[in-house]
Amino acid sequence: MSDHLTKEQRHKNMAAIRSKDTKPEMIVRHGLWKRGFRYRLNYKRLPGHPDLVLRKYRTCIFVNGCFWHGHDVDMLKPENSKCCKIPKTNHDFWVEKIRRNKVRDKEEQRTLAKMGWHCITVWECELKPLKREVTLDSIAFTLNHIWLQDHGAKTHYYPILEEEDTVCPMAAEESPK
Repeated sequence: MSDHLTKEQRHKNMAAIRSKDTKPEMIVRHGLWKRGFRYRLNYKRLPGHPDLVLRKYRTCIFVNGCFWHGHDVDMLKPENSKCCKIPKTNHDFWVEKIRRNKVRDKEEQRTLAKMGWHCITVWECELKPLKREVTLDSIAFTLNHIWLQDHGAKTHYYPILEEEDTVCPMAAEESPK
């Protein structure tokens, strides 16, 4: 199937796609805010300019569009996935573009990890209405888990007392003679 738009129309459509304040990003922002999480947006001081940065949790969240970041696309044999359809028009260009995006994403996340940051990637398809709340709850759970790990849910061990080792009769029982 060929493209029903002219090359100029397709270029105009693709150029109009935003990188900030996208619908999936807004869903994640509203969902986290509602759950009590506070964050910074498009933090320029970190590699990759993460969409959301939660400094308290040392966590960066990237909200990725399935097409632009090649969700579930194996770049060794680039084929369509359930949520990422590679255009047939100018196919080689799009395969290379998506491949470069995937390589860049991995490198940025490696750099952030070396700096001590946790990275969470949220895919556009995980924010569809049927999956949205589960995805947002999962992010909240992960953030709380990270905080507990980093800030230490301290475990206290108490010594066993001698009297706990002996069998004591219950109040209604007769004591052994």
